[in-house]
Amino acid sequence: MRLIRASSLDELDRGVPIAGGTEVVPLLREGLLHAGALVDINGLVPHGIAGTTIGAGATLAELEVDPQVPDALREACRLAASPQLRNMGSIAGNLLQATRCWYWRLDYPCRLHGGDRCHARDGEHREHAIFANDFCASAHPSDVAAALVALGATMRTTRRELSVRDLYRLPTADDRRTTTLEQGEVILDLDVPGADASTYLKAMDRKRWAFPLVGVAAARRGTETTVALAGVAPIPWLLDASLDDATPLPGTAYKVEIARALVERARTAVA
Repeated sequence: MRLIRASSLDELDRGVPIAGGTEVVPLLREGLLHAGALVDINGLVPHGIAGTTIGAGATLAELEVDPQVPDALREACRLAASPQLRNMGSIAGNLLQATRCWYWRLDYPCRLHGGDRCHARDGEHREHAIFANDFCASAHPSDVAAALVALGATMRTTRRELSVRDLYRLPTADDRRTTTLEQGEVILDLDVPGADASTYLKAMDRKRWAFPLVGVAAARRGTETTVALAGVAPIPWLLDASLDDATPLPGTAYKVEIARALVERARTAVA
């Protein structure tokens, strides 16, 4: 495998883009991603934080300590991973994480791999989804994505501008992807508007640096509070309705009660 030090984003067609590598390298190691060449884009995408604008190459470690960043995003970054990973992982890479569903990770012929069955629905699914889990029961692992959805963040790519919420899509039989990024499209930066108050709360199996069983981001502007969840659907989940609309599997019903408690706490915190 070759590593190409790209001088321009026009060279993306020469291989798989890589920045911090905390997502790409494990996928390569596990045989879930195949590449003849990696294209290092770390020097090509914007870095740093300027007001509400965050470069795609900014690391989680930078974000968690910057006072310009809304509380919900800083807390999500702080809780997302170990210090080593936060120092390497970029915010754009975090948004593009693949599912941690063990059937997908073990390369079962599940629906995300093009198969005709969600193995988790009838198998082990304790960490899986409670919303939108009829086609695929995987749970999106990004704390940061939920915080950005709650904050109403937008992003700029090499081809367009869109909301962070619109970066994601539920997989279907016709299109198994969980994001709307096209081949060769790269996130350049994000615009994260401030909020009167915001927070991110997380339930996980370990006290530190585990993926969310349930993550809850809440952001208030005036009298309006927006809530988004991590770990409860194949994509970051904007809580438009009530948790009574959840469709848990037998092994994920406990997540509904956790989510209910965290949503109440988050709403109280930003009130």
